[in-house]
Amino acid sequence: MRSALTAVLAAVALLAAAPGSAQMREAPPLAADPAVEARVMHLASVLRCLVCQNQTLADSNAELAVDLRNQLREQVKAGRSDEQIVDYLVTRYGDFVLYRPPMKATTALLWVGPFLLLVGGLAALGLTLRRRARAQGAMAEADGGAGDAAARARAKALLDEPGRSA
Repeated sequence: MRSALTAVLAAVALLAAAPGSAQMREAPPLAADPAVEARVMHLASVLRCLVCQNQTLADSNAELAVDLRNQLREQVKAGRSDEQIVDYLVTRYGDFVLYRPPMKATTALLWVGPFLLLVGGLAALGLTLRRRARAQGAMAEADGGAGDAAARARAKALLDEPGRSA
C-alpha cells in the first residue's frame, strides 16, 4: 500500500515538473549560417501565411508557416535565387501566397475593390441624406408651420391640465 502511494506521488511530481522543464529549454538555432537565416526571414516577410492570411510567414507561428519557412531554408541552401523561390511558391499556391499580390487582371478586384466599396458607401449615404432632407422639407411645407403650433398647443394643454402637479 505504501509503495503504491509513493508511486502515485512520484507520478504527480513528474507531471507537475514537466511543464516547467519544457518552458525552460533554449530554442534550437534555426540555421548555422546567419546569412541563410537572414535571407529566409526576408523571403518570409514578403510571403503570406496561408493559415493566418493576415500575417506574413515571418510573423506566424502556425505549423504550416513553420513548414514553409523550412522549405524556404532548404531552397536557399540549395542555391536558388529569391526570385526562383518566390516563383516556385506562387506556382504551387498561386498569387495568394504573396503578401502584396501584383496588379493584374486576376487580382484587380483586390486592389480596386476597397475603393469601389468606399465610393459606393459614400454615394448611398449621400442619397439617403438627400432623401431625408427632401422628405422633411416636404412635411414642413405641407404643414405650413401649423403642425408645430398644434403640437405646442397640445403639449401646453397637457401640462396645464388640472390635477397635475409640477
